[in-house]
Amino acid sequence: MVNGAHLHLLLTHLPVVGSIFAALLLAWMLARGQAAGRRVALAGLLVVALASLPAYFSGEPAEDAIEHQPGVEERRIETHEDAAKLALAGALVTGVVALAGLVLFRRREPAMGFLVLALGLNLASVGLFTRAANLGGEIRHPEIRAGAPAPAAAQGAEAEGDHD
Repeated sequence: MVNGAHLHLLLTHLPVVGSIFAALLLAWMLARGQAAGRRVALAGLLVVALASLPAYFSGEPAEDAIEHQPGVEERRIETHEDAAKLALAGALVTGVVALAGLVLFRRREPAMGFLVLALGLNLASVGLFTRAANLGGEIRHPEIRAGAPAPAAAQGAEAEGDHD
């Protein structure tokens, strides 16, 4: 059975990976000069924005599912939630710009400046999604937290302690 945490983990990968893919696609289409491909890339930005909504709103049920488990710190959840709000805002702004581009340029080539703006907004979203995803991972994975001991160093310290 899928619980809130599992659903959240399933849904959060699409906006993170999708924003990276959309950025690469748009950059490639800008370099190649293909108008149809640019529209597809704008549509991809819109899909990422729409996918970020269920990813964000599944966060509360995920929190409910894990907040009382051992090793889970409320402050890490809150930090992740704050970062996710910023990522959602960035994705939605990018999505609105992409939708505007699809509507405004439906009969002609999208303006280069507009596409560069969309790419820049999306790159900002990539950074925001990456930060939110990393902070989310830190909730249950102490090994990725800043200042965590390297695996080899931790094993060496444990081995030394076993001989005392």
